[in-house]
Amino acid sequence: MLGPVILAASRSDRIRRLISAAPVTKQVVDRFIPGETVDDIVPIVQELTSRGLELTMDVVGEDITTPRQAEAARDAYLALVDRLETLELGTRAEMSVKLSMFGQALPGGHELALANVRPVVEAAAAIGTTVTLDAEDHTTLDSMFAVHEELRKDFPGTGCVIQAYLFRTEDDARRLAAAGSRVRLVKGAYNEPAEVAHQQKHEIDKAYVRILRILMEGAGYPMVGSHDPRLVSIAQELARKAGRKPDEYEFQMLYGIRADEHLRLAAEGHRMRVYTAYGTDWYGYFMRRLAEKPANLRFFARSLVSKG
Repeated sequence: MLGPVILAASRSDRIRRLISAAPVTKQVVDRFIPGETVDDIVPIVQELTSRGLELTMDVVGEDITTPRQAEAARDAYLALVDRLETLELGTRAEMSVKLSMFGQALPGGHELALANVRPVVEAAAAIGTTVTLDAEDHTTLDSMFAVHEELRKDFPGTGCVIQAYLFRTEDDARRLAAAGSRVRLVKGAYNEPAEVAHQQKHEIDKAYVRILRILMEGAGYPMVGSHDPRLVSIAQELARKAGRKPDEYEFQMLYGIRADEHLRLAAEGHRMRVYTAYGTDWYGYFMRRLAEKPANLRFFARSLVSKG
């Protein structure tokens, strides 16, 4: 399987330097990360929302080694909130955050991440939107869920992400599928050991469907994070069987992947949210997109051969 190899490469400084230096890299990265600054991303936000789509915005960057960097991440999200308010798009665009970016891995990281993310969640609520806490590797999840629970006391719309490939996730889904909750289900994009996660695609797909059924039959708001046409179809059928209206769940897909499908689902009356990342620290995010789907890797490889 290429996925684990690519994820291992995402932690290699040598491979980071090689890929970053390739002339074609920026062109390919732009497929997934369409800008480095808030100003870069504004036209994208305006275009997507004008076409009936909603967004979740991610300022990329996870390699945080100092409290000052964590504070800078907080400030970058606060600047994004200010811009969304100016554009009057608070109800059309939410934000996704990784707690590692807010200092979770530093000494005292749980409290530091909570202190840094709270102002962002508060500012988001003030303009009519919300924040979803992205899931990272399995060692960080108990802390993420604890932060999520704490934030929901004051900001009940705060969402979280669960990953189908982890053995623990069915239990997490049952706990989270409660009234008022917002839960995004994804397959998972970290290199997890066999002791904690399914390793085969067919097992991950089956777990995804089991967990999605729990969410659809629960009292919360499911967010279906998948580009897989079969899983999208299954999600629609599970929603129908659960008696859910189109505004009682949503689909989420990544910017740059299956854009025609984004528009098709929106045109059919589904809520369709595009996960749109921007920023300068793109490497880890980009490598996980390659690992998630072989077609992404083939796209990159062809570009290197034809343009490098």
